[in-house]
Amino acid sequence: IIVIGGMEVTSKEEVHILALFDNEEKLFELQKYVYDNLPGENNEDVFGRQLIINQEDKVLVNTDKLLIGATEIELNILIKKIKALKGAVIASHIDREGFSLVGQLGFIPEDIELDGLEISAKADKERMKNQYENFRLVSFSDAHILADIGNAFTMFSLAAPTVEEIIKALAGLENRKVEI
Repeated sequence: IIVIGGMEVTSKEEVHILALFDNEEKLFELQKYVYDNLPGENNEDVFGRQLIINQEDKVLVNTDKLLIGATEIELNILIKKIKALKGAVIASHIDREGFSLVGQLGFIPEDIELDGLEISAKADKERMKNQYENFRLVSFSDAHILADIGNAFTMFSLAAPTVEEIIKALAGLENRKVEI
């Protein structure tokens, strides 16, 4: 099993973007950038405590930042930042109305530098393939509870389990493939 680090980020426009990285340091650099651009203060009575916990389950800090909100980072700036850090950029759950590129903007801008589009587990895959024929589609479980893990998946044909290879597969380069 190979673990690929990533995070789903909410842009200023409230668009969810999935960023994947081979390099843990680059992922943490994006995390700091995102954290520094989170406005608002947590209301513990509404959202509860927001704890930052390490791998040994030790509480490091109870943050006052509002972690559930959108960042102040414009979509195009967010994508350029992820690309500059050598990450893969995938627009999340584009078939949903809420927090998706299509749901928020109503279209996919022509000048956007996406590696792929993610569709949710319940999406009509064939209709999505036809509708977004100029893009490679992926489908992940986007699980918020344990029972949903694995309810959707994507098969990649890669030379190695790396983000660089995933980007090649999403671009259809060098016999790399993606199948949902």
